[in-house]
Parts: sequence; structure tokens; C-alpha cells
Amino acid sequence: MSGTMIDDGQSNENRPPRNGIVQWFTKLLDPKAIRTIIITIISLIAFVVFWQVLSTALNSEFLPPPGKVFDAFITVFQGPDPATGLSMWNHIWASLQRFILGFALAFVIAVPLGLIMGFSKIAEDFGKPIVEIFRPIPPIAWIPFLLIVLGSIAGPVVAIFIGVFFPVLSNVIFGVKSVDPILMDAARTLGSSKPTLFRKVIFPSTVPYLMTGITIGLGIGWMCIVAAEFFGARGGGVGQYIIQQSNIGKWDFMFAGLIVIAILGLVTTGFSRFIEKRVSKWMGQM
Repeated sequence: MSGTMIDDGQSNENRPPRNGIVQWFTKLLDPKAIRTIIITIISLIAFVVFWQVLSTALNSEFLPPPGKVFDAFITVFQGPDPATGLSMWNHIWASLQRFILGFALAFVIAVPLGLIMGFSKIAEDFGKPIVEIFRPIPPIAWIPFLLIVLGSIAGPVVAIFIGVFFPVLSNVIFGVKSVDPILMDAARTLGSSKPTLFRKVIFPSTVPYLMTGITIGLGIGWMCIVAAEFFGARGGGVGQYIIQQSNIGKWDFMFAGLIVIAILGLVTTGFSRFIEKRVSKWMGQM
């Protein structure tokens, strides 16, 4: 035959890429992944058992058993809360709006400022004293002041901004200072301008440190939003829901609100790690 035969032993480079679902199942069936899943399940079961034993031993209304909390968790998503008229979805959306706005504000300011302070000695000498004065102050300590001065709408947003800003800024500065000087010298030798140096060398090397700062900032940000909503926030919020339930003695529903916060924190942290992997993969193709 004159047609071209396809060789079954063709190289891997010429084969089409495997489907993403197949790759996911392949990773899932990896022995290390299976071991991690099993250990995670055992850990969660042990935690629930300990919770149940402790609740039974204390026999206190302040620590309801996990089964009762689980029932409350299901109930809060089935309708609005009689005390406020808001559903848990309304509270989650209110908290997410504040969180996203505060996080975005911190990100767009902290990243370029960190790049500049890490790259320029003059900028670092000018900005470092101010940063070091305010960085040790716990973000939650600002909340009463922010709520009085900025109100119940802008105050929680600024509290989140403060909580996220300093971890991101510090990690970006450290990332810039950790760039290999040999890479910097090589880029300058090849005639790279400062914008090119930032884009091709400094920023890619800083991304892992940036993502670490974002992960830390996400955790602090959720603590800030819950605390701010404890003190007072208009329009609902998971923190507001938690404090309201504790005030009326519905401890099972209060714990359900805590679980909602934990889930939101896990989701946002997982999303940041997903973005980190995507960015790292994209940088590897540059």
C-alpha cells in the first residue's frame, strides 16, 4: 500500500495528550494519594469521635454533640433565620462581598509596593519604618476604631485590607530580595530594560512567595471579617449570624456558623493553591 502506516510504537511526543479526566483519575489512584485520603478520613473520624465523647462527658448545652450541630447545619440552608429574616446564603454573600473587596484592595496595593520596596533600596528605607510601626499591631485591634470612623459598611472591608496587606507585602519584598543575583546580572548583560527585568526575572521568581503571602492573608482575612461582623456590620454576615445565635443560646446553630466559616476558608485557600499551580505551570511555559 502506498498510504502511510501509523506505527504503534510512535514516540510520546507525537501522541495526543490524555484527557484531563483520565489524568485526574490516574492521580487519584496513585498510592500516595490514596494513603493521604485514607489518613484524612481517619483524622476527621477521630475528631468527630473526640467531639462526641467530650460533649457527652461535659453534658453541657454549650457544647452540643456533632449530630445536633449537623442537623442545625442542614437547617440553616433550608430557610431564613426568624431573628433576622436572612438565610445563610444571604449571610455568606454579605461576608464574601466584604472579603473579596478587602482582599482585592490589599492585593492591588501590596504587590506593586512590595516589588518596588524589594527592588529599590531608597523605597525600602522610606517605607520600612512605616510598615514596621503598623505591622505588629493585630488587625482585629483596629476594628472598633474602623467601625466608629468608617461605619459598618467600609469598616469591615478596611479591617480585611489590613489583615491581608501586610502578609502579602512582606512576602513579596522577601521574594524580590531572594532573586538569584546571577540571573539579574545575566539579564542586564543581555540588555534587559527595567520593565523587562521585572516581567521576565523578578516577578516570576517572586510568585511562589506571593502565593504564600496570599495563603496567609486569606486565613487572617477570614478572622478579620468574622471579628468585624461580631462588633457590628450592616446587611448580615456569617460572623453576625454566629454572635446572634450565641446571644440567644442556640449553640448548635452557632457551631453550624463556625463550620460555614471553616468551609469558606478551605474553599478560598484551595482556590489560591489552584491558582498557584496554574501560574507555576504557565511560568514554566514562558
